[in-house]
Amino acid sequence: MQHILVPIGSTESAQNTLQYAINFASDIDAKVLVFRAYSSQTKAGTMKNVDSIIERETNLYLRTMVSSVDRKNVDVKLIAAKGSVADSIANIDNELGIDLVIVGTKSNSIKEEIFLGNTAGRIVKKTNVPVLTVPDGYKYSTVKNILMAFKSGIVKSKTALNPLKFFVSKFNPSVNLLLVKTPNYTDADLVLNKSLEQVKTSLTVTENATTFQGVLEHIKTHNPDMLCVFARKRGFFKKLWEKNTVLKEEFFTNVPLLILKGKN
Repeated sequence: MQHILVPIGSTESAQNTLQYAINFASDIDAKVLVFRAYSSQTKAGTMKNVDSIIERETNLYLRTMVSSVDRKNVDVKLIAAKGSVADSIANIDNELGIDLVIVGTKSNSIKEEIFLGNTAGRIVKKTNVPVLTVPDGYKYSTVKNILMAFKSGIVKSKTALNPLKFFVSKFNPSVNLLLVKTPNYTDADLVLNKSLEQVKTSLTVTENATTFQGVLEHIKTHNPDMLCVFARKRGFFKKLWEKNTVLKEEFFTNVPLLILKGKN
C-alpha cells in the first residue's frame, strides 16, 4: 500500500481525518495525497482567470490544513483538481494509483442525522477504490480486531480483498467473519471464498433481515476496532444506490469502516 488519498472537506473533522491518515501512513511507510476538488461556472462578464484564482485558494486551504497537523516525516502531496470528486479520484487513480481513500464519514455535512455524507457516499458509490471512513474525533491506533460482515461468501472481484489482506499482513489483527443469512439466501452464499478462509480468525453465522441487523446483534460480542464490509449494490449500502447519503438510522458505527471495492 503506497498511495493514500485523503479528500479534505470543510468541516471541523477534516483536520482529525488528515491526522488519522498521516499516522496510518507513518505506520506503513506510505505517501499521503491530500486532495480537494473545486468547480467554477464562468459566465459572461466574469473574470477569465477565475479558475486559476479558485485553484490558488484551494491549494492555500490544503497547505493550511497540512500545516495544522503533525506530518511525522510522511511524504505529503497536495492535489487540487477541477471537476467532480468522483471523476477527479478516477483520474488520480489512473495516473498515480490509489490504494486506499481515507475520508471523514460526514466530510462536508454537519447534519447530526447523517452517518455517511454526500462526499463520502459519492466516493463509495461512484469509484472503484476501497474506502476507509473515519468517525468524527476518532484517534488513530493500530488495528487489532476486525469484524467483517457480509451476506454472501462469494467474492467475484480479484482485488476487493487486497486492503483487508494488507491489514492482516501488516498488523496481524483478529479477523472475525460474520456471515448473515438474509431472506432468499442460497447454499452458494454460505461457502466462503478461499481468500476469506485464509484471513479468518473465526466465523459466526447468523440469520437476520439485513446485514446491518446482524452487525447490531453481534458487534458487542466481538468489540472490533474496525468494521469491514463490501460495497455491494444489494448489500450493506443498498440505500446508498438510491441516494448519496446514509442516515444513522440506516447504518451507524463508531469505529473506522473499511469498505471493500474492486475491479473484476
